[in-house]
Amino acid sequence: MESRTLAKFDLDQFELRLNALIRLNERLRDENASLRARQDLLVAERSELIEKTEQARSRVEAMLSRLRAMEENL
Repeated sequence: MESRTLAKFDLDQFELRLNALIRLNERLRDENASLRARQDLLVAERSELIEKTEQARSRVEAMLSRLRAMEENL
């Protein structure tokens, strides 16, 4: 009878640990999905910022060219 009690205790402990691992797995899966979504958002934002930086650079270069042309005409 003592071995049955020990076996039941072992199974109960195993079940508790297994359930804890299942919950941990679910939590990590949700966290991973959230992090992937955040990463996608940040990548898109970075791309947008790079594009805006390039546009600003082009405008500044165009202004400098016009200023140089104005200086040459003086």
